[in-house]
Amino acid sequence: MEPTYRNYMRLLLASPSPDLKKVIQINEGLQIARLENFLRCGKLDLVALNQLQNLKNVPSVINIIDLEDTIEIIVQSPDGSLHHNSVDSKLVRFQVNQLLEALQGEKLININENAITHYSQKIYEYLITPIKTYIPSSGTLIFTLDKSFQSLPMALLYDGKHYLIEHYSIAETLGSRVRQPRILHENQMIALIAGLSKISPSYIDKNAPKNMENLPPSKQEVENVEKQTKSSVALLDDKFTLKRFKQELTQNNFPIVHITTHGQFSSDPLKTVLVAYDKLINIRDFDSLIRGKTENSQDAIELLVLSACETAKGNKQSAMGIAGIAAQAGARSTVATLWRVDANSTALLMQEFYKGLNNGLPKAEALRQAQLRLLSNPQYQKSYYWAPFLLVGSWL
Repeated sequence: MEPTYRNYMRLLLASPSPDLKKVIQINEGLQIARLENFLRCGKLDLVALNQLQNLKNVPSVINIIDLEDTIEIIVQSPDGSLHHNSVDSKLVRFQVNQLLEALQGEKLININENAITHYSQKIYEYLITPIKTYIPSSGTLIFTLDKSFQSLPMALLYDGKHYLIEHYSIAETLGSRVRQPRILHENQMIALIAGLSKISPSYIDKNAPKNMENLPPSKQEVENVEKQTKSSVALLDDKFTLKRFKQELTQNNFPIVHITTHGQFSSDPLKTVLVAYDKLINIRDFDSLIRGKTENSQDAIELLVLSACETAKGNKQSAMGIAGIAAQAGARSTVATLWRVDANSTALLMQEFYKGLNNGLPKAEALRQAQLRLLSNPQYQKSYYWAPFLLVGSWL
């Protein structure tokens, strides 16, 4: 059915006065249908961004839709008005492919930053510059990205002087739909923390990520998160078994679930996995573990943090795994990474992220401040360290 959705959007946009609201709705339908097909699940409990109520600071919503010959950008300004720009896809696609090739390569840490900013600046010029007058100079940007853009860190887009993250807190949503956004309150700083710092029996599973190494800083990260939460249960190494994780998750109420381990996100659900000590947890296992929590809003997971994970390299649909966890597993917000990250810098970033949450910052702003902390650190200024972190779902 995907070609039908896309042809319908083409026809709508070909009108002299296109119904942009209708285009957004059709794109929502396509993205959610793709996710439901991916997870083999029923209807998702999501709310359209333009139907959200009681928001103090309304974000700008940027829809980026790939219609093969053109890339369509539709912006919903904070006042609710809609604006549209169309770009020749050949101009954008080359820059995106070059940037993704660099970001997903094994030698990212050694790549000259000028090569990264060259492509990210071009993408900024094509996608952001034409709509700049319709968005505030600061605040929150919500991106709804089509499949060919879902592995692209929007925080990395560069205007020639500054990265997008230097002006805006950023979140992504699935088809411009989210669970009703809610801020994380102080009494909700209660966490289930699971971590794997050393080689375990699950490493030999055929669906496990390749070339996994020990993650000694995961132990420090677990301790850091413990200190930043009101109360917590920590499962480290051989305590992080599938059985124990399931037991804690189902028998107790944890608004925060933080997992620091190897992980992989793929367009194949069986290869979208988190590595526990004894077994892999694939996305469908994860969904079945916490599906019940979505039916009781008091027990819903407010924040799911997947640390030290990566997407399947070269797979443009792999970020659907992240969106799937965020939407279907019942997490109001999910933080994950787009490539395998440095464990030491990630431990530092997570420490700063939780400090921000404790200080009452919205999740997207807390993540932004943590990323800026790495960016200002001479040791971690390279995009390899700070750019892969992605917030999906509620930005509050």
